[in-house]
Amino acid sequence: MATNSPERARVRLDDISSRAYEHPADRGALVALRSLRGFDEVFKRLSGMFNERALRLMFLSSAVRVNERQFPEVYNYVRDAAYVLDLKEVPELYIQMNPRPNAMAIGSHKPFMVMTTGLFDLLDPEEQRFVVGHEVGHILSGHAVYRTMLLALIRLAARVAWIPLGYIGIRAIVTALEEWYRKSELSCDRAGVLAAQNPEAAKRALMKLAGGSRLAEMNPDAFLEQAREYDRGGDARDSLIKLLSLMGQTHPFAVIRMAELHRWIEDGSYQRIINGDYPRRSTDRDANVGQEARNAANSYRESWARSEDPLVGTLRDVAGSAANAGGRLFDTVADRWKNGPRNGGSAS
Repeated sequence: MATNSPERARVRLDDISSRAYEHPADRGALVALRSLRGFDEVFKRLSGMFNERALRLMFLSSAVRVNERQFPEVYNYVRDAAYVLDLKEVPELYIQMNPRPNAMAIGSHKPFMVMTTGLFDLLDPEEQRFVVGHEVGHILSGHAVYRTMLLALIRLAARVAWIPLGYIGIRAIVTALEEWYRKSELSCDRAGVLAAQNPEAAKRALMKLAGGSRLAEMNPDAFLEQAREYDRGGDARDSLIKLLSLMGQTHPFAVIRMAELHRWIEDGSYQRIINGDYPRRSTDRDANVGQEARNAANSYRESWARSEDPLVGTLRDVAGSAANAGGRLFDTVADRWKNGPRNGGSAS
């Protein structure tokens, strides 16, 4: 059985599907997109607006590429994460001089990762393992392709801001994509824990993202209490402020990430995967789009049921009916896309 000790060998999760760790709202969107024949290729062509080659050259010329001779320990973390999550190729990682703590996975054809010195210097080795695993999770899930579309739409929204109806329509799409983006971050926090197999290091890293390097002054239980207090909110005014504060945010707040990861570990999901109980990539084609849509809606309903926020109470019943209706809708769309037009022609 795997333990949390960094000295022990990590369990390799052979042929693990990204569905194993993806948040239901993230997984539902990705399964729907993957089920549409040729849709990934369309997205990759559209992502040509985002010059992956130019970005790689930029980091090649202005950052340090991690390998056996440069940041060799971090290079071992990358190779280890790729091995544990059974990624076919070891992705490149660049360390960039930037005091702002950040890390990202970029690209669609050959994704690569970037970690700033602000984040690198903030974390200890096991916490760095968690961050590297988090970014490898983004690559395994294929998030980079869809994030590229979000970036393109944000730019487009800025350009058409002077056209009221056009801006409102694009802004609505961007808002939905930002919500998906935030859920994808929760997914990859889980991937990071699976890669590092050290939950406590993951929690420390999230606390440091909120409070800096003085870890001795922080307490995980108190940090989780902050998350509960934030979730409870106050009156309807506080609920509205929380909703507005998410506008333009692509990452959940640190206390929320900590609470979600803690809940996922405590409910046994982490240990089940470590023990070998997880969906395989070889079964990805069999994933049911409608069921995943229902799972996504139900995940919102369950989170609202746990919440004491006064505003979300009005949404609980809506989520229940949306789960079933959304599932039926996705079933119909997916079947038509897969089977093609009924007149015998092929889907274009």
